[in-house]
Formats: sequence, C-alpha cells, structure tokens
Amino acid sequence: MSAEKPTVYPDNPRFGSGPCTKRPGWSLEALSKAALGRSHRSKLGKGKLRECVDLSHNLLNLPADYRVGIVAGSDTGAMEMAMWSMLGPRGVDVFGWESFGKGWINDIVKELKLDDVRPFTADYGQLPDFSVVDGSRDVVFTWNGTTSGVCVPNGDWIPDDREGLVFCDATSGVFAMDLPFEKLDVITYSWQKVLGGEAAHGVLVLSPRAVARIESYTPSWPMPKIFRMKKGDSLNEAIFVGSTINTPSMLCVEDALDAMYWGKTLGGYEALVARSRDNLQAVEEWVAKTEWIDFLAKDPTIRSCTSICLMFTDPAVASLDKDSRSKFSKRVAGLLAEEGAAHDIASYRDAPPGLRIWGGATVERSDLEALFPWLEWGFQQTKQEFELGE
Repeated sequence: MSAEKPTVYPDNPRFGSGPCTKRPGWSLEALSKAALGRSHRSKLGKGKLRECVDLSHNLLNLPADYRVGIVAGSDTGAMEMAMWSMLGPRGVDVFGWESFGKGWINDIVKELKLDDVRPFTADYGQLPDFSVVDGSRDVVFTWNGTTSGVCVPNGDWIPDDREGLVFCDATSGVFAMDLPFEKLDVITYSWQKVLGGEAAHGVLVLSPRAVARIESYTPSWPMPKIFRMKKGDSLNEAIFVGSTINTPSMLCVEDALDAMYWGKTLGGYEALVARSRDNLQAVEEWVAKTEWIDFLAKDPTIRSCTSICLMFTDPAVASLDKDSRSKFSKRVAGLLAEEGAAHDIASYRDAPPGLRIWGGATVERSDLEALFPWLEWGFQQTKQEFELGE
C-alpha cells in the first residue's frame, strides 16, 4: 500500500529529544535583554543569575528550604558533581533501564569504585523492581529514561523515613511530570530538555538532608574545582544564590529566563505538565488506530510524555535483523527530515530501532497531529524501498 504524500506540514518540525524545540513564538528578540559583554560577577550579571535561581525555585514549587544552583556540564555535570561530592558513606542502590541510567551505574562502580553497590537493571521498555529499595542506603535513579521512553510512575516506593539520600536525574521529566520533590534529596536537570533552553548548563537542587551530607562528609578521592561545593567545612552558599563556580553563558541564562516566564504565563508547573500529557495523549490516539507501530513501553503507566519512543510492529519490518531494522528506522526519519516534516526523530543509537518523538511542553499538539500523516507516508515509502511488500 502506498500512502499519499501529505500536503500539510507541522508549523514547527523540531521533534528532537535534546536540545529540544523552543517555546511557541520564540525569536532572538527574546534574548535582547541578555547581559552580554558583561561579567557574570557584575551587579547585572549576578542579578540575572539570582533571578534564574529564584524563578526556578518558584516555578518548580520546591519546598522552601531546598536550594537551587546553576552548575557546569549540563545534567551530566550536575549529576556527577552530586555523586562525586556525596556518595560513599552509605551503601548505594542504583537503578538503570536505559543508556543514561546505566551510565550512572558505570560511574559508581567503575569510576568511584564504591564497595557496597547494588545495581538493578531492566531492558529497554521496562522498569526495574523498585520494591527492593533499602531506606538505609543511598538511591540513584533517573526519573525518565530519555532513550527508552519509560518513566517512573510515582515516588510511593521511596520511604518517608529513609536514612539515605535519594539522587534523581530528572532532566527529561522535570517541568513535564509530577515529581514528589519532598522525597528527592538531590535533583538534577538541564535547560535544554522541557524548557527548550540552550545546552552546557546544569541545575542542581539540594534538600537540607543533602546539604547536611556535604557538610559532614569529605570524600577520599580528589575533587576537581568544578565539583567543589564546600567552603571550609560548610556548603558554599554563594553557588545557590547565583555565584557560579565557572563562567556561565549569560545568553543561555536569558534564554532560560524567557522559557520559565513563558511557563509562568501558561499557569506554572501544572500547566507545563498538562501540555506534555496532552501531547502523549495525541500520540496514543494515533498509535491506537495505526497497525504498524506501537510504544516501546507497553505499560501505559510507565510511558514517558516527553521522550516518546516507538517501534515498528509491522511483521515484515519486525522480522528484519537488528541492523536492517536500524537502517529502516533511520530511513523513515531521514525521509521526513528531507521533506522538512520532522527533524531528529530516529531512536537513540543504543536503543532498540524505532522512532523517538519529543512531546515536552514546548511542542504544540497541532504539530504532532500534522506529523502523523507524514509518519504514515514515510513508513510506506520505506517499505517500498526495502521491497518488503504489503
């Protein structure tokens, strides 16, 4: 069967999973008030950074005593800064079910070389068993698997009376999913995901319990300057009022401010979450009536509303070996990119072959609905090219 080539294009064909598309209506004019050519230590620069920290705290609806800091190295830098600074005094339970979560397992086991580590893993499309968590131990996990389209459904499994710290890599979940911040002691993310911001900057959120760990514990390994959060024996509070360890991009800071103020005008965190959920619903409705595709996450309760991962279930395509399925998926994505209908929608390189469509808050549902006929066309065109028949 040959699908007719669509004539209606998404207004915004940017469906990549990071850096993600800008908010609707964004233009360079949004950055016109950036503190360019000025020191980040100047009154203007410090003011912008403090505004960014305070606005982040407010938009996230964080507990009043949580601290927010801007750090280097995107979410990866924030997460490694936290692990290198705080892991060690207790055993660690670490959970990984896709590329980035399994990367944290590698860091903890092979780089930090901690002795008492319990790694729990699952295949792409599934979650590990969180019921094994021991509240006396530290816990490290990702809230949303950006490369697998699988997210943690809730925080009910985290003990309220825990003794250990909970480290949550929340980079493609925060601003799109309901996170129980009061159960999370270390939260990391980057602006480049749900906010559609620029790359290279990370955000680190600490609970009072995490601060107490920093102040009471000194790791045995050398600590690079970029990771150091202590001043003497106390937390370097300056980091959490906008005095960054290294030089930030004030252009990126202005862009993050623009995205967060946009979120505020929509109605705040709850409105951003609602937009992402609505986008997932649009994809679910399309998948339900399309025979040749399905979600990588079969269980709808753990299905991501941001990094939406799909796999081809058409018998002829599913029977191909993995390398051929990968080429098929890349060809579908490539065709849509050539047509200007969708950019960057191939699955992550380590994930099962398929498509990955970003559904975060900066994506319009109408653009997703315009994309679906193009997916049908691209799939049928590719089947013909691969001579896979009807």
